[in-house]
Amino acid sequence: MQAEKSPRSKQAREQDRAQDEALLQRFAVVDSTLTEHRKLCSAEAVLVVVTKTFPLPHVLPLLSHGHRHFGENRVQEAHEKWHGVRERYPDLCLHAIGALQSNKALQAVRLFDVIHSLDRPRLAYALAEAIAKTSTKTSRSVSCFVQVNIGSEPQKAGVNLEELESFLRCCREECALPIVGLMCLPPHGETPAPYCALLAKLAGEHGLAQLSMGMSDDYAEALAFGATHVRVGSAIMGVREKNHK
Repeated sequence: MQAEKSPRSKQAREQDRAQDEALLQRFAVVDSTLTEHRKLCSAEAVLVVVTKTFPLPHVLPLLSHGHRHFGENRVQEAHEKWHGVRERYPDLCLHAIGALQSNKALQAVRLFDVIHSLDRPRLAYALAEAIAKTSTKTSRSVSCFVQVNIGSEPQKAGVNLEELESFLRCCREECALPIVGLMCLPPHGETPAPYCALLAKLAGEHGLAQLSMGMSDDYAEALAFGATHVRVGSAIMGVREKNHK
């Protein structure tokens, strides 16, 4: 039995090594685009690698490679995956990029460094309360992006365009939240350019310097319109299993 296990174990190690190499190659392709952007525009952009549904062992090669910005959709999954990792990688930066329930605000603030999906007053108040509760217990600070329903799509989350000004006032004045920028998801199947341009315009009008826009299919175009954060999943991590959304 031992003689039969050894070849399979070696094959498994070779498969793992090949997968890790492929992952780092895909990462290098995306990262090179950001490097060129820095050279051409003298502007920095953060590459948030979206690791939702992928277990930590699949992500470790990127951590070992030196990357530190990762995005997750669900608070519970993120907690189970990343709990304790910060002890080994204290400069880890976790981004909450999915819809966030108000009752998960405290757990989110304890875990994440950046929240990209602030989109309603109830969540704003919940986050403000959570930040106040944790401010004396941690040296970390949480930054927030306001998600804008940039295509005015009824099925999508995000602040409506006509309500953005009043919502930002609520976040800043009533909740005293650290709002750093705007986030959007352009309509699927449409060219993202006009939506990226609109988000950049809105951010400028409201004195916000950061833009979270651009994913696997359109991150290069988003960079051209001033994205400071791009959220890239499948272009780096590969295709997710079909039973995951």
